[in-house]
Amino acid sequence: MGLFDLFSAPDHQVTRSALEEADALDGTDDAVTRLVKRLTAVGIDGVGAYPGAAAVAAAALEREQGNVTAAVRRVQRQAGLGAAVGGFVTSLGGFLTMIVAIPANVFEFYVQATRMTAAVAVLRGYDVTDERIRTAILLTLVGSNAADILTNAGVGTGTSAALQIASRGGVPRAALMVIQKAVGFRILRSLGERVFTRLGKLVPLAGGAFGAVIDYAMMRRISHQAHLEFPG
Repeated sequence: MGLFDLFSAPDHQVTRSALEEADALDGTDDAVTRLVKRLTAVGIDGVGAYPGAAAVAAAALEREQGNVTAAVRRVQRQAGLGAAVGGFVTSLGGFLTMIVAIPANVFEFYVQATRMTAAVAVLRGYDVTDERIRTAILLTLVGSNAADILTNAGVGTGTSAALQIASRGGVPRAALMVIQKAVGFRILRSLGERVFTRLGKLVPLAGGAFGAVIDYAMMRRISHQAHLEFPG
């Protein structure tokens, strides 16, 4: 069951639950809102010299001579390599530099993951300007936590395949906002988890290798999730 299969609750139920959740979060999530906006603006749309998902997808497709499957693999390999490099550099200096570097690394990692997932979606024919698709891209970042997020936002589960989403009614914007913010909270929480995970690897060189392995593994998991959530 993919993320899109969970967008099947009746509109009135989704709207009521989402608005209640939004009221509970109001005034406490400015940082989360900014994070979500930056992830989508940079990771999906691109900014300045940093190309967006559509450009990355087009470049990969050109390099692979129109082979979509090969282009998807290229995009995922590049993201995995980028994550490993970021994890290595972040953890290279040990504890003192880690305190400063990890927040930047978390943002950089999830921007890469967002762009990779969105590029996979583009290559497989999804419209990443659609707010529902953008929300599904963000949900892909949190993997197994996606179901909990959707349940808390009042979005019920369904059994339809992802390709049937086009035939469904729109999910209220309020529900999409709550889901996006919940993903943002999970990502911010991962900041503390990363510091804790790497406390035992404070030797500079060993810490760099450890950080590279961890971030590469995380990107691989997200790549696998993207493969499942955005079928061709």
